[in-house]
Amino acid sequence: MTEPATVDPNSLLFDAESAADRLPVCDHYAGIETRMTKSLALQGELGPIFDVTLDCEDGAPVGGEAEHAHLVAEMVMSARNVHGRCGVRLHPVDHASFADDAATIVGAAASRLAYVMLPKVESVADVDRAAAAIDAVSHGRRIPLHALVETHGGLREVTAIAAHPRIESLSFGLMDFVSAHRGAIPASAMTADGQFAHPLVVRAKLEIAAACHGYGKTPSHSVVTEFADAAVVGVAARRAAREFGYTRMWSIHPSQIRPIVAAFAPDVREVDEAVSIIDAAASAGWAPIRRGDVLHDRASYRYWWRIAARARRTGVALPADFERRFFAEPGDST
Repeated sequence: MTEPATVDPNSLLFDAESAADRLPVCDHYAGIETRMTKSLALQGELGPIFDVTLDCEDGAPVGGEAEHAHLVAEMVMSARNVHGRCGVRLHPVDHASFADDAATIVGAAASRLAYVMLPKVESVADVDRAAAAIDAVSHGRRIPLHALVETHGGLREVTAIAAHPRIESLSFGLMDFVSAHRGAIPASAMTADGQFAHPLVVRAKLEIAAACHGYGKTPSHSVVTEFADAAVVGVAARRAAREFGYTRMWSIHPSQIRPIVAAFAPDVREVDEAVSIIDAAASAGWAPIRRGDVLHDRASYRYWWRIAARARRTGVALPADFERRFFAEPGDST
């Protein structure tokens, strides 16, 4: 049997744990009661390889915002939220229903909310305002905040927003961003292919990803509306991960979840390499090692450790002895 790990790689290799190393790679949105129920049931079946975000902004019927907020709070606190990986998207901070959303949902479900998504964030001031309102009703718990960058103002301040200590993840809001250009960006830029081609959209994606990585936050990629074709979703997800540096992506239909998770999972050969290198590094006391004709030290260990961790988050099986050595809970003797 492989010897137990004596040092936690996260504490040895990094100054602080990053949200980018722990969030599931898929964020699934649902706003109608039947879809919220089915989404949580699917999460219970597949495990916490994706988050479920219950949507108030687009999910609440006009005039029924209060009732919808109560329903969402009920869902978060119910036994359906078995993994505790359920968040909520509130109305924008300047919307008439924002304060009531926060009071109803956060006030009732703060203990089980994984995060709160803030749409249409324009500035750091918006984050501060939202955080103050949420903290006032969260019973002392500082709930992680996610924000949607989908406006000119949000993109202008994206670096400062990413640096905000309460922000865990930034998402790109493709549809609203294109619409904000008043027809100057064609509708084709909202398609699965077109969103990777138009220069203004590409610029926005890259600025968001770079800002997130600069502050250890998770960049979450925009939606693909062509949900009926799993292959199209998979291609877009792979491009988001490999070409644009995103480590998470939105899903708007259950059929998109598996292709997104698969696209963000590391290649099996990469996982095998990561296991081998990290195992050897730990056995060498994290001193430099030689593998074939390649030298590895803590700089490359950081990369390979994150590959192993991402494999685990996406449901890729790791060798049992590697699991025991690096991921066993304290006191777990199995």
